[in-house]
Order: sequence, then C-alpha cells, then structure tokens
Amino acid sequence: MDKDTRDAIRDATQDGRRLLEADFSEQLQGDYDVMPDGRVGEKPGAHLVGRQKILRARIVAAIEHKKMAGMTPKEAVADYLRDAAFTTLNRFVALKMLEARELVQECITKGEASSGFVNEFCAFAPGVKLADGSGYRLYIESIFDELSTEVKVLFDRREPASALWPRKAAFDELLSILNADKLKGVWGEDETIGWVYQYFNYAEERREARKSHAPRNSRELAIRNQFFTPRYVVQFLSDNTMGRIWYEMRNGDTALKDLCEYMVRQPGETFAREDEGVPDDVIPEGMTLEQLWGRPIKVRHRPKKDPRAIRAIDPACGSGHFLLYLFGLLLVMYEEAWADGTSPAFEDTGRTLRQDYPMLEALRLALPGLILSHNLHGVDIDPRCAQIAQLALWMRAQREFGDAGVSRGDRPIIRRSNIVIAEPMPGDQRLVEEFAATLRPPVIGGLFKEIVAEMRLAGEMGSLLPIERKLASDIEAARKAFVEQRKQEGMGFLPGLAPEKRQRELDFSDVDDAQFFEQAEAQIFESLKSFVSDAVNGVGTRRRLFADDAEQGIAFVELMRKKFDVVLMNPPFGEGSSVACDTFEDLYPRTKNDLYAAFVERGILLANARGRIGAITSRTGFFLPSYRKWREEILLPKAPPVVVADLGFGVLDGAMVEVAAYCLESLQ
Repeated sequence: MDKDTRDAIRDATQDGRRLLEADFSEQLQGDYDVMPDGRVGEKPGAHLVGRQKILRARIVAAIEHKKMAGMTPKEAVADYLRDAAFTTLNRFVALKMLEARELVQECITKGEASSGFVNEFCAFAPGVKLADGSGYRLYIESIFDELSTEVKVLFDRREPASALWPRKAAFDELLSILNADKLKGVWGEDETIGWVYQYFNYAEERREARKSHAPRNSRELAIRNQFFTPRYVVQFLSDNTMGRIWYEMRNGDTALKDLCEYMVRQPGETFAREDEGVPDDVIPEGMTLEQLWGRPIKVRHRPKKDPRAIRAIDPACGSGHFLLYLFGLLLVMYEEAWADGTSPAFEDTGRTLRQDYPMLEALRLALPGLILSHNLHGVDIDPRCAQIAQLALWMRAQREFGDAGVSRGDRPIIRRSNIVIAEPMPGDQRLVEEFAATLRPPVIGGLFKEIVAEMRLAGEMGSLLPIERKLASDIEAARKAFVEQRKQEGMGFLPGLAPEKRQRELDFSDVDDAQFFEQAEAQIFESLKSFVSDAVNGVGTRRRLFADDAEQGIAFVELMRKKFDVVLMNPPFGEGSSVACDTFEDLYPRTKNDLYAAFVERGILLANARGRIGAITSRTGFFLPSYRKWREEILLPKAPPVVVADLGFGVLDGAMVEVAAYCLESLQ
C-alpha cells in the first residue's frame, strides 16, 4: 500500500476510536455508574431495567477481572474502554472487508439503505425498520451471531466488550467514516486489517510508551513494538524457510521454485541421495563472486513429509502477516503431495494425503481447514491480536473457497485456528482454588495450580517464557503421583488411560509425560465447560472470563511443547518489561541485552532439527561486541545463517532502526 492509502486508513481508524471511546465513556458514566477514575457504583441505578442490568453485570465483572490481573481501578476502566472501542471498530471494519469479498450481503455500506437490510431482512420482517435504528441494530447483530460460529473471538456478543453499542448519532458517524470515498479501494486488500491494528494506537501513545528506558508493562511493550512487516520482507523470509524446505524435500521439483521469487537458489546446486553424505561446505580462497555463486554445491538430503506434519509458528504474530503468506505456499504444497505417489503417510492418521482424500475436489474442500488446524500457529501478548489474526486467516480461508468455486452454503465451518494469547492465567485466586477442587483425580488440580503460577509472567514475556521447560518436572511429578494414587486407591482412570485387561490395571509403563499431559488437558477443558455452565448471571460472567483465560493458558502450554519446521518473526526489540527483568536475565544470560536476540535464541529452541528460522531485526547483532555471545554461542554452533539481506533504514514503518532480514538453519 502507498503512503496516501495508509494515511487514509490511519485517519479513519483513529477517528473511529475517538468517536467510540467518547460515546462509550458517556454510556459508562451516565448509564452504568462506571467512572473514568475507576469508581463503580455498588448497585445498578434505578433507571436500568431488564437487559441493561445484565449488561452492567458483564461490564463490572470484566473490570473486576482486569483488577484481579493487577490493574488499578482507573487502568481497568480505561482498558475496558479500549477493548470495547477496538472490538466494535474491528467488527465494522470486518463487515466492510466481508462485503468486498461477497461473504455477506451489503449490510453497512449504505447504512439502513443497504440491500441486505432492505431487501432481505425487512422483506421477512417489515416492522423492523424503525426510526430509532433498533431494527437495523437487530439486523447487524444477527450477522454477528452467524459469523460468531466461526470467528468467535471477534463476533461473540457474549463477550463483555460487546456490552456497549454506539448510540445512533455515533453509529451513523462511524459508518460515515468507514464508507468514505478515500477508503473505497482498501476493503478488498488482505493487509487492511493489519494496518487498522497498527494505527489503533495513537502516535502520542507510542511516544509516551517509548519514553521510559524499559517498558513498564505488557501494554507498553506491545505498543512500542507495533511495526508492520512489509510484504517483500514477508516473502523473502517465507520463501527461504517454508519455500526452501519444500523445495529441498522435492529435490527442486516444485512449483514453489517459480512462485517463491525471493528464494535463494544457486545455479550449481544438486541434491544428495538419502544414503549420500555431504561434507561441510568450504569456500575456496581466491574465487571471484561470480565463481563463488556458480560453483557446484551438494544440498543435503531432506526427507519428505506429509504437509499436515509441517508446522510453522510466528512467536510474536501481531496481525498474522507471515501466516497469511504461508497459507498460499501451503496450498501448492498440499496439492503436490496429493499428486506424489511417494509422499509419506501422516503420523496422526497412518495414511497418505491421497488415501485420506481420494478425490482432488475433496482435498480442496478440506484444504483451508487443514492448513489452519495443522500448519499455522501464532502467539502474541496483545489480546487484540487474536481478533485481528484469526479474522485475517478466516478471510484468507474463505477467499480460497471462493477461488475454488465452493458456494457459501457448501463450505465447511472453520472453527479452529492456532492463534494463542500469552497472558497470565486467572488472577482470581478464589476461583482458581474452587475450580482446581473440581478436577479429578486431585493431582490434576495440583497441576492446574502449578500452571497458573508459572504463567504469571506470560503477558510480559510472551513466547520467551519457556513454559514447557518450567513445567516438565511438574508434569512428571503429577504423572507419577497419579500412577501411585491409582495403585493405592484403586480409583477410576482418566479417559483413554484405563487398561484393557484387569490383570494389567497397574501397568502404566506405556504412558509417558506427553500422553499424561494430553489427558490432563482434555480433563481440564471438559471441566471448564461444566464450571461455566453451572453458574448464572454475574457469577457466570466471572467464571466465563476465568475459563477463557484458563483455556488460553493451557493452549499456550500445549503450543510451546511442540517443535516447528519454520519459525518466522518480526520480534520486539530493545529492553524487556521491567516487571519481568530479573526472570528475563536469568533465562537469557547470553542475549539479555536485547529482546530480538532472545527471540532468535528462543526460535532456535522451538525449531526441529534442520528447521529454519526467519527474522527481521536490528542489524546490530552481526557486528557489535555486546552481541558476541549471540553470534558465537547461539547462531554459529546451533543455527548458522544461510541467507542474509542487509536492508538498512526505512523498512519498518515508524521505526528509526537499521534492519537485516535473515534465515538460519537449526543444527540441533
């Protein structure tokens, strides 16, 4: 996008935010007795009736939930206001983008004159066209409810951030902002939602967040490091990680060699056989650059994988820009694997892609869901990223359905995407104890409390928190206690762990820590559903917020226990959060001088053997003496660079830093 287009998106985003925050602040104070300084009325006012009292209970529960997580009353109210404004704005931005893709009827482009409302909704219920706009609101909410079956994180109206709805004057002005002529060309572009995320924070907020030597909390850390990754950088890093891995698996016989225009391929490359050793590459002295580039090179054999087994993660995913580009590469990879008679089986099914999908049409129908459930993963400390990245990936999946000619009614519902928020788990210790007491056997409750404790700095450290290492001993201890308890008490077994025969009921030698955690995880998720459904009204809202946080925490633990073929990132840089300073320095003694160096170290740990890590960071790590340990103890022995592009200034929008984009290959 050119600068004028980005500026138009920025102006509309910030105008929309100011409008919504002003309107919602007036509603909070005037209707719900929630003051900007954090004071909250003890009881609903007499002017509130029925549904308004329920909405107030949700708002108050959300604010209390934020206070439990460590915010002051004033901060909790301000954060709730931002959440409500951000969610509302994103929903209407999403509707504009969905209209452009013909995934919904025209619904907001002409306001109440939109064809979906006039010709469809009012045709079935003529009486809903009301002067106060309540009928139109009902129509929009019905669209949200339909979309929430697939994009729950953004459109679910049960979320506390949905309790506020803009009053008619503000609503009409918001639609006017989004329907401005200068924005007509942006709604069909995939990256528009990412720019909305980038520009939601005001420039003065960023300046204020960057004043302190180190970010004071996770919000400041997120604001300081919101830099949109240019498309060409995304392509360069993706082409030389995911693209290159697939290229080597197929000995160059892939359409990606042409599709991946930034993939580095030397003309003298040949591919080694499976049984053929390849000596280390030694660069001869005295060669010219032309000779060096064209010299014969033997590429080590890379075994084929079923594409469902190839995992990629962005450990600081933001709006999901890397994941969106990988989606397109994976479409090609799946079809090539389907057509390849030598493609291996997928471990989870024991069958090849062709065996699981005998007809190509069946594969194409399943492809978007397969990619989102198996291949693409993302983590971020900003909860708003979950809205943006999940929406962007869902829209990319819908675009593929459209390109494949699959009608809206025939498309499989896509409910899963692996975008996880790294944040502390429930701050309400009373609910932690109450829920843990419901888990059976009791060792699972103990494990849950250990996970809650270990996640306390997740919002400050994100993917840098090595939760899998910190919990390994807890999981092992819980498994051993579980086995011992069964020996002594003869109690029932977790689903899937019961022995087939009575005489083997004490034999758990075939259950490892990973299997035990999977069973415990399933038990916790199932119990969370019951825990929420057993409560009503205000208690129900608090429990639901508790359950949402708990599910995110368990999902984060599960994700960090995996290994990945591809790690792609535009990580934060500079100082870490002051709250987690001591822990950060203890965990990353060789890379504690900058977050980006620690993220690269962490990315190497997350990668499979011969996995590839792609990153755009400050270029300082390649020459400053303070990064010597990063170069000599992390990169060179564990994941040496295979491709480096020294890009300099002006690459990241708003960041005055010289950057390099580079790819590493793990030797571990």
